[in-house]
Amino acid sequence: MSRLLPKTAFALGLFAGATLATTAPVPPAATTQVTAERIGDGIAAFLPPGVTAYPHSLALLRTPEAEGAVPADWPIRPRFDRHDGKTRVTVTVPQGADLYGTGEVTGPLRRNGESITLWNTDNFEYAKDDGKRLYQSHPWVLGVRPDGSAFGVLFDSTWRATLATGSDIVFESSGPAMPVIVIDRASPQAVLKGLAELTGTMPLPPRWALGYQQSRWSYTPDTRVLQIADEFRKRRIPADVIWMDIDYMDGFRVFSFDPKTFPDPKRLNRELHARGFHSVWMIDPGVKIDPGYKVYDSGTAQDVWVKDAQDHDYRGTVWPGAVVFPDFTRPQTQQWWSDLYMDFMAQGADGVWNDMNEPSVFNVDGQTMPDDNRHRGGGELVPGPHLEYHNVYGMLMVHATREGIQAANPDKRPFVLTRSNFLGGQRYAATWTGDNASTWDDLKLSIPMSINLGLSGQPFSGPDIGGFSGVATPGLWANWIAVGAFYPFSRGHTIKAPQQKEPWAFGPAVEQTARIAIERRYRLLPYLYTLFRQSSVHGVPVMRPVFFADPRDPQLRAEQQAFLLGDDLLVVPAFAQHPALPQGIWRTVSLVDGDRADPLQATLKVRGGAIVPLGRIVQDSNENSFQPLTLLVSLDARGQAQGTLYEDAGDGYGYRHGEYRLTSYRAERQGDTVKVSIAGREGRWPAAARPLVVQLITDAGVIAARGKDGKVTLQLPRAH
Repeated sequence: MSRLLPKTAFALGLFAGATLATTAPVPPAATTQVTAERIGDGIAAFLPPGVTAYPHSLALLRTPEAEGAVPADWPIRPRFDRHDGKTRVTVTVPQGADLYGTGEVTGPLRRNGESITLWNTDNFEYAKDDGKRLYQSHPWVLGVRPDGSAFGVLFDSTWRATLATGSDIVFESSGPAMPVIVIDRASPQAVLKGLAELTGTMPLPPRWALGYQQSRWSYTPDTRVLQIADEFRKRRIPADVIWMDIDYMDGFRVFSFDPKTFPDPKRLNRELHARGFHSVWMIDPGVKIDPGYKVYDSGTAQDVWVKDAQDHDYRGTVWPGAVVFPDFTRPQTQQWWSDLYMDFMAQGADGVWNDMNEPSVFNVDGQTMPDDNRHRGGGELVPGPHLEYHNVYGMLMVHATREGIQAANPDKRPFVLTRSNFLGGQRYAATWTGDNASTWDDLKLSIPMSINLGLSGQPFSGPDIGGFSGVATPGLWANWIAVGAFYPFSRGHTIKAPQQKEPWAFGPAVEQTARIAIERRYRLLPYLYTLFRQSSVHGVPVMRPVFFADPRDPQLRAEQQAFLLGDDLLVVPAFAQHPALPQGIWRTVSLVDGDRADPLQATLKVRGGAIVPLGRIVQDSNENSFQPLTLLVSLDARGQAQGTLYEDAGDGYGYRHGEYRLTSYRAERQGDTVKVSIAGREGRWPAAARPLVVQLITDAGVIAARGKDGKVTLQLPRAH
């Protein structure tokens, strides 16, 4: 039996430095050599001296199983040692390799020469450590060699750590020695698929979650929420979701509603649904200490709270005042938390927003609970200090949240947004990049931040469009929405302040820029949904770096203004200065009347050889946008193009049982005509009898034709 196979070894204390249960058996003699085993195609696991079995991992889907010895010529091998009381792992970076990933931090897309702290932190305006520690931790580095081949290094530790990426990748942890997994494959895309094999993929979200979303701290009272919804519809600006921040609660008590300002949440949700909107409501982890408040009383009765070093319930201060925090390492606590969503979701809520879950604690050093607080564990999680579980507190919370929403609405796909998370947390929640500011710097930073989150396994992310804090100028907000319409998660949000930041708040010109930008997103929903499905299956990002177009082109490696959506669409913000763009055929396209004339709109280019599916402009995703379906066709040098379209019910789980349709389209030039046909279909979703519009994008302009889906022929103009 392989030394990597036993899953219970960590729980029994066989992992060096683990907290031992009093009944744990005596561990076997420690090894003195690094254990290296293949655990997948191009994937190797390295166990440090003293570790005899792969521990239970919160980052990984399952405990790795060994498949044989690592080849002698394996190029990336970690070195383990202790340094100044810390565990240190060193990985030599291959000559000329460019580094990426490292999760959610500020800084450039290319991570060479960076140093970050992996310690989830409430970091308003990214002020602490210049944003080098934020709300999430991803102990992961992606490397791309000059020849385009790639590798990834996963440091499987939840403890507080630093990660430096110089000539060596150096990971220093305050915890015990940890396993290191190395993926080595032919391309960065293949490495990310390997990461997804290890840590899982994002579940396919409901289609409405891909629409534009509007938030504020806070829209209150409930009549104001409906005013915002009506304003979107009156002004014909597409939108799908309105968000409720903490002011809907009764004294900031989670799972409660203010009886004066939100007296009937079920009615509010019903009226939002009637207008074509979904709603997402905030739930924080801190539970107000208030005897008679049923959440506090039931949690106390079941002894669910995190303990301090003296084994008392730890008390901190957050929005409600004095609070206690659920200990999500305990299966009983997870079940208790999940059960709270049954009544909450019965009010008609569509999604949940877990915030402040680093966890954030006011008025204390470090803005979180003490390192020596106690988590009692259970199941596969051993008891341990907060120092061990801090970075996964938010991840454990959103896992329990997702389970609760799923149990409450078993026929719907859950939508959860979280501020705090950990590597692998894409399995449970989407994310946004926290409390940014209304500055040009934060607008420009948002692109490499979102790309690197995708390169760290989290494809569903985006910043607060327009900036959370501070005053946005009309020009800044207009530029932000013009590019923000293409983030995977597209939400405008702002702090509690006099300035309004809805699309119409900056005057008619900015409103029109916003309308065009958001309409472009809605036309792209068929393409975006196809990309999200691809990501949910294979783990590739939705928002991709430009160098994915050609990983061997060194000129593309540092480009962080322009980006790709999938493989076929290139987004170049209006503010981009001298962007490095991929070679080959990339043709500029128009999606909405006026988008080429508005100087603030991002330029969109379609790759030669691609077919991009489009819908019509709709006001929300409940409308059928596929009547007609439009295919943008851009032929390659051989006169050919291919593309796919994924369709299903948009919610529910029928797609898991074949109730979907994945259509492959093909275009081919034949003399003076271009024929567009269906190359193949997958799934049992009935074929739609719908008109099809084909727009052939050429260097000379657009040639359009109409016909039936899969049977369109375009006549090319004869050369004179």
